Amino acid sequence: MPLLDYDPTCLPDLLPLYYRRLFPFAQYYRWLNYGGVQKNYFQNREFSFTLKDDIYVRYQSFSTQNELEKEMQKMNPYKIDVGAVYSHRPNQHNTVKSGTFHALEKELVFDIDMTDYDDVRSCCSAADICSKCWTLMTIAIRILDRALREDFGFHHLLWVYSGRRGVHCWVCDEAARKLSVAARSALTEYLSMVKGGDETVKKVVLADPIHPFIRESLSVVEKYFPRYALQDQDMLGSKESVDKVLALVPEDVRKLLQQDFQKQKKPENRWELIIQEAKRKQSTAKKGQHFEKEIMLQYCYPRLDVNVSKGVNHLLKSPFSVHPKTGRISVPIDVSELDAFDPFAVPTISLICKELDRPKPGEENLEDIKGKEDDKDIAEKRKIRDYKRTSLAKYVKYFDQFLDEMAHSWKGELLRKSDLKKEF
Repeated sequence: MPLLDYDPTCLPDLLPLYYRRLFPFAQYYRWLNYGGVQKNYFQNREFSFTLKDDIYVRYQSFSTQNELEKEMQKMNPYKIDVGAVYSHRPNQHNTVKSGTFHALEKELVFDIDMTDYDDVRSCCSAADICSKCWTLMTIAIRILDRALREDFGFHHLLWVYSGRRGVHCWVCDEAARKLSVAARSALTEYLSMVKGGDETVKKVVLADPIHPFIRESLSVVEKYFPRYALQDQDMLGSKESVDKVLALVPEDVRKLLQQDFQKQKKPENRWELIIQEAKRKQSTAKKGQHFEKEIMLQYCYPRLDVNVSKGVNHLLKSPFSVHPKTGRISVPIDVSELDAFDPFAVPTISLICKELDRPKPGEENLEDIKGKEDDKDIAEKRKIRDYKRTSLAKYVKYFDQFLDEMAHSWKGELLRKSDLKKEF
């Protein structure tokens, strides 16, 4: 889909304005400081910046919000990545004793990229996406969000649009941040179902009894499958796509379905025939024949980048970073309005910078504040008003709500710590 208002060559001119007047530094610091519950938590966090001409700068760290702000406004990064909280300040990693600098904690993260679905989507490929295949991201968020909350008991999940072709999840609970590499690997393995590379034809194999987690995931897929797979992707339309589906069923069933498909051309009717054959097989076979469920999961189940999730020191693109190719901002996604989320409606940096020039009716003039408050307060108030007059406002508002919910857990922890200090 063309980006009518964004020209990548203008990015060097737009980024200074974005970091000076629109980037939500106060909320960003509030997130990564986690209420100051743990000493030096923000100070020992690694940031990495990708600058113009793909210059990559790792092991950046900052003592305060103000220091982070000044450095980002000086460097104007094309991309921001967030890494782990380390044993020492990352910007001093060369000065500490060899072997003592290591990653301690990081949010549990998930990275889902549309390119990993290229073998099962017909509308787009590579970096391209459209409203038809975006349903895959909706399904992925629904399945993983439920599992992480209900199966693992996590509460503070921040879902973020990558700015181009995927989504990221940051699980921010303290228990998640403290997980070891082994625990992250085990958890990711539990959530992974599509396995095997390009040469593997059948990537999902179900065994009896079907695990409750798989049943829950199937109930999500079943809701979207008819519209997404049968209509939008025309999964049982062309001979090529039919052959790909029939390669996933037992050979005797394949022959029967090939004959039946000669008479039935409608995708919905063909799918009904597959379900009937699966039921027939399940009633006669000794062990489970769940090929209709395996097909649905192979075509729709979330495809995770396991390496991103299991490593504590792995960096992931930051919320509110700008995607240099599309110009879109990596914005938080409100899961309560997930079906309404449109990646093509996410604002570009060009749009929000233009919106700054349009004063809102009745907006208080900056001159009226002068004299009443000092310069720092004026600058802060102006920045708050600046993003509020753009399309970025609703995404920052949702981020604020997410932080408010997390703050309750910080307060509880701070109270617990202060109570412990009183005991003697």
